[in-house]
Formats: sequence, C-alpha cells, structure tokens
Amino acid sequence: MKKILIIIPAYNEEDSILDTVNKIEVSTSYDYIVVNDGSTDGTLEILQKHNINHINLPVNLGIGGAMQTGYKYAYRNGYDYAIQLDADGQHNPSDLENLVSTIRKEDLDLVIGSRFVEQTGYRGSKMRRFGISYFYMVIRLLAHIKVTDPTSGYRIINRKVIREFIQYYPTDYPEVEVLVYLARKGYKIKEIKVEMNQRQGGKSSITPIKSIYYMLKVSYISLVRSIF
Repeated sequence: MKKILIIIPAYNEEDSILDTVNKIEVSTSYDYIVVNDGSTDGTLEILQKHNINHINLPVNLGIGGAMQTGYKYAYRNGYDYAIQLDADGQHNPSDLENLVSTIRKEDLDLVIGSRFVEQTGYRGSKMRRFGISYFYMVIRLLAHIKVTDPTSGYRIINRKVIREFIQYYPTDYPEVEVLVYLARKGYKIKEIKVEMNQRQGGKSSITPIKSIYYMLKVSYISLVRSIF
C-alpha cells in the first residue's frame, strides 16, 4: 500500500477548519496533517480541542513555509504521495480519489486540480482570471508546457517531488514558480478537472496590491530559473 498524506496549511481559518477536516474524514481514509501557520485567531484552539492532527508553527511563515513543513513531515514519515488541500473549504474532498488514481496509473510526478482544463462551475473575479491567464502565458513561454490553472493549490506530488521540495520551496506564492522549476527539470505534470467551492470562511490574504507584487515577483524568479 502506498502511503498518502493530505497537507492542510491553515492561517486564521477558525471559521472553516473544523468543517474542512470533518469532510476529509468522511470522504477518505488517507492521513492528514494541519499546519497551523502562526494563526492569531482561534484556529489552534479548535485543533487542540478536537484532537486534530496538527503541527503548530509559532510564527507565520507564509504558504510556502507551511507547505514545506508539511512536505518535510511527509518525507520523514515515509509517505509516497502528498496532497495540498486548502483549509478554507474551496477544495472539494470528493476529488481526492481522482487526483490519487491519476498520478498512480499514469506514473506522473505532479497532478494539478484544475478549474479550467474542462468546463466547471467556477466563476472568479476579473482580476483573478486575468492573473491566471497571465501566468498561463508565462509558464508556456518559460517552461514550454500548458497549464490552464497555474495558481491552483489543489495538487498531489510523488515522493521524488517531495524530496525536491524539502530542499527548496518558495516562501510565498509558490504555485506558479514550482511549475517552471519542475518542468525545466523534466518532471511529468498533468491537470485534471476538479470542482472548486467558494471560500467557506475567513478572508483571502491576496489583495490587489499583493496580486501585482505576486505577478512581478513570480515572473522575475521564474525567468531567472529558466535561464540558470
């Protein structure tokens, strides 16, 4: 049996974390770990009260630091696959089996849950959709692959990629940058259709100003990585 771990990064997700974990427990028997990323609300208290398996980071490291913590946990505990699943309820646990079966059957290194590879009910803001289209073009130009939903955080990786990520993982906004990184190294990447829900609680940390910073920063780093 291949060991599979679901990693749930959580920062100030007191409104949704319990419901997210309950849905995972109902939907699958896979192991999971919540990485509490220095939350300042009641997230940690909820995890402790309900005996939810978690790692507590005393300070906020950002999504990259939280995920790398989860990947290190997965590697040290012998997991063969690791799945990123957001704490805010946007990622539907009913799609977990499709992610797992695809990466196993097709011998892939990374499988991305996509809102756009096939038609779904997802409707994002104009700014978000513009950003997604922009990064689609960046990745196609720099890595020569087509990824319709490059900012999707719903993804599964195998142990080879877990090993890569414990050595290097971007500290913030990692989703696009790691696609260029892995594609340039010859890893096999595929998208499959998933249904995304609306955020079930909390507040997104991505503001318009941060979005502009995100686009500039990721474009620059990805360009550098494509050259060296």
